[in-house]
Amino acid sequence: MKLWMILNRAIVGWQMILRGLPGWHSQFIISAAGLAAALLVFVFMAFLVMAAASMNISMPPEGVGVLIALFVLALPVIALVVTLMTTRRFLNSQVPILPALVPGVYAMSAFLLFEGLLAMIGGPIVMLAWLGASYLLFRLARIALAWNIGVAAGFAVLTVVMLVAMRLAIYMLPTPSL
Repeated sequence: MKLWMILNRAIVGWQMILRGLPGWHSQFIISAAGLAAALLVFVFMAFLVMAAASMNISMPPEGVGVLIALFVLALPVIALVVTLMTTRRFLNSQVPILPALVPGVYAMSAFLLFEGLLAMIGGPIVMLAWLGASYLLFRLARIALAWNIGVAAGFAVLTVVMLVAMRLAIYMLPTPSL
């Protein structure tokens, strides 16, 4: 039951972030435990996406295949962490990233689920998930980190571009070169 409470508070927190309302911090657990809970939700969403994808293709046959699939599905969080740290370093800022990271992981969980559902439809419609993730990240950077419009937009675009580029690179790995 606690998982549903955490998810409900994250949804309310994100509604507050999108509306620019103060007090959104109180909806998230901004600590290491809160980050662990957000990552647990993300892993749960990744398993849901894997299960949905297995309707069209089969599940990976062994444990290593599942771990590789989970790694590929974890790329949104990896891209988020890398771009958060890189942008903060580029700005020479000492602002803590945990207040942005915890809600950001919840946003990446929603992105993963939304992207998986759109992928079942197929085609370029998946780009809607990328646009949605960009907007969420933009709002997060504006509200949680108080970055200006240009930096927040750059952060959002860089995160999504990095996510797409990492996926392309991983998908190209098993392809033999000519």
